Amino acid sequence: MQRVRSGDAEIAYQVMGDGPAVVLLHAFPANHEMWVPAAEILSTRYRLILPDLRGHGDSEIGDGPATMAKHAADIARVCDETGIGRAIFVGVSIGGYALFEFWRRYRQRVSALILCDTRASADSPEAQANRLKSAEEAVQRGPEAVIDGLVPKLLGQSTQTARPDLVAAARRMMLKMSADDIAQVQRGMAERPDSIPTLKTIDVPSMVLVGDADVLTPVAEAEVIRQNIPRCELRVIAKAGHYSPFEQHQTAATLIRQFLDGLPRVS
Repeated sequence: MQRVRSGDAEIAYQVMGDGPAVVLLHAFPANHEMWVPAAEILSTRYRLILPDLRGHGDSEIGDGPATMAKHAADIARVCDETGIGRAIFVGVSIGGYALFEFWRRYRQRVSALILCDTRASADSPEAQANRLKSAEEAVQRGPEAVIDGLVPKLLGQSTQTARPDLVAAARRMMLKMSADDIAQVQRGMAERPDSIPTLKTIDVPSMVLVGDADVLTPVAEAEVIRQNIPRCELRVIAKAGHYSPFEQHQTAATLIRQFLDGLPRVS
């Protein structure tokens, strides 16, 4: 892993392959490792940048909530450090939330977008309260209590039944986060803005991916994004939940590769 200082936190990232630049952003509470199996397939033709978002994996949390503004600035800093002017950006869950903010601030750096298992709307009051409750639970009871409650919601039922190895790997990833990491990331997500109005401003080639068994951001949420981004594609990944590119990495890599190969070449 390479590291770069971004504001009050050190951000870790991995680089794989060579070719047009693609930045892959993972879900909460995982880290860049969720992308590695798919990235190994994509790296034969593309230069992939896999950051650990602030507070995840080997990246520091910094001070206070990990807001979308901080995540966007961190992504820009990693791009600067790796010499990337424009790139294709792919984000799962919180990675998608961060990309909406990145688009608002740095859209000139985005040549195409892939949004996976995410939603554009802000949290409802109930969802916001649940995030803040989760933050407090992490502080009071430790990360394992929160993560054990999240795993059944993050992975599809077929994955939980047939792939205990993936369940164990996902849990290992999640446990790299400390209680404070979980709390500050949850607080940052709770205060994220509504990005529905942002969707109509996205004028680069775009695709939405979603697991057919995603209970947190289901197909209906992906359809909202597709309907509001002009000429956006939607692809559903079978037998996958909220972590669809991790649960079905070969299918995800194939769909992403088809989309990428159809784009104009960018530097």
